[in-house]
Amino acid sequence: MHDESIPGEGWQLDTLAIRTGHRRTHEQEHGEPIFPTSSFVYDSAAEAARKFGGEEPGNIYSRFTNPTVRTFEERLAALEGGERCVATSSGMAAILATALALLEAGDEIVASRSLFGSTVSLFDKYLGKLGITTRYVELSNLEAWEAAITPATKLLFAETPSNPLSEVVDIAALAEIAHRHGAWLAIDNCFLTPALQTPIELGADLVIHSATKYLDGQGRAIGGAVVGRDKELEELFGVVRTCGPCLSPFNAWIFTKGLETLGLRMKAHCANAQQLAEWLDGHPAVAQVHYSGLVGHPQHALAARQQKGFGAVLGFEVKGGRQAAWSVIDATRLVSITGNLGDVKTTITHPATTTHGRLSDDQKAAASIHEGLIRVAVGLEDLADIRADLARGLDALA
Repeated sequence: MHDESIPGEGWQLDTLAIRTGHRRTHEQEHGEPIFPTSSFVYDSAAEAARKFGGEEPGNIYSRFTNPTVRTFEERLAALEGGERCVATSSGMAAILATALALLEAGDEIVASRSLFGSTVSLFDKYLGKLGITTRYVELSNLEAWEAAITPATKLLFAETPSNPLSEVVDIAALAEIAHRHGAWLAIDNCFLTPALQTPIELGADLVIHSATKYLDGQGRAIGGAVVGRDKELEELFGVVRTCGPCLSPFNAWIFTKGLETLGLRMKAHCANAQQLAEWLDGHPAVAQVHYSGLVGHPQHALAARQQKGFGAVLGFEVKGGRQAAWSVIDATRLVSITGNLGDVKTTITHPATTTHGRLSDDQKAAASIHEGLIRVAVGLEDLADIRADLARGLDALA
């Protein structure tokens, strides 16, 4: 019987996304099974003792050992080029587990100021309570990263491209800075996924995902994951095992099946987003478009070099501030007004009052989250229909 748990030599991404991680059971199933069980049974007390004591590999309790979750973890690790993956209950749980595993009171984080609002709240409010300090710098400014590092800095953290301005950092250069100072580099790869960017190959130590987004691709479930070396991931596994922010088997199965079409979906997302960005860039009601696929984007050349595509998320600013932005959003009939993204359905939101609404006015200003800014995560509907839906509100402003 074939052992599908071991990637074939030279397998490419689309093959890895379909074949990796599945160990067929004695039932000889073709599709990946779901193991919706909380616990596992042993043939003897001695076997139970060996497994609980770590002397023999095997399943113990689904909070930290479940075959369905393991399939997802092995598949994503293979796609990202990491030694190991640990799945979590959400993307935010992945970030929290990383911090709890690697940092302690007195340690410092240097992070991009262009982060998801909840990540900033986690760093400032909750990690701050534990004595972990975070300093924020401009994502693309390598000199600013270098200047912010102190002997207490243990982790550099960045989303690239950023949410929602599509700002990009040179991952290889940032990794060199981190390692020269004895720090880890963690990259949130949620927007591009390994189909478009593999940060570990560029020198990152850890890759973080909200699996809720493009790994699933259809907005069905909540989950997260961290990929990296076995050494750091063993510490992170300990956090999940003890503290319990684990991924459910059913959600893991959904994400595993989502990965099978990841490459196809991301290519289609990118094609739609590129054409929509170019159309928005020429609209008279639009003051600026933020999408690294545009030649005029300040990091376009860098994005083209380190990415296989420019992603599906773009921001654009309309003239007239919040009321103008809201009027464009409210005029849509097809596009979904929601803060989520990564779906086959196109979504639209006003970052200043939703995804980044908990930031202070100063934090919003530093991150260029303006009142006229709209974020669109471009889905897989026909582009003509997406464009017509946005034109309804934009044409009224022009």
